[in-house]
Amino acid sequence: MVTNRREQEGGYMMHWDYGWGLGFGFGWIFLLFFWLLLILGVVYLIKLIGGSTRRGEREETALDILKKRYAKGEVSREEFEKIKEDLTNK
Repeated sequence: MVTNRREQEGGYMMHWDYGWGLGFGFGWIFLLFFWLLLILGVVYLIKLIGGSTRRGEREETALDILKKRYAKGEVSREEFEKIKEDLTNK
């Protein structure tokens, strides 16, 4: 036999907030937003510190620049060979 209203509703401290917890029922949205920002911030810092470039891209080397200049005709074959030898003998 139920003796009081609290026991009748399912016991003590059951449904005490009626779904109006942290953030008036929207607490899970704020928590999700917090974790999303935290994860994105960590990923950004890792990329910033690592200095990574886009996938498949690499930094242009001096030899690449020399090859482009030779292809454009800015340097002669002799200059190309001399500079190439200097670059590869570092």
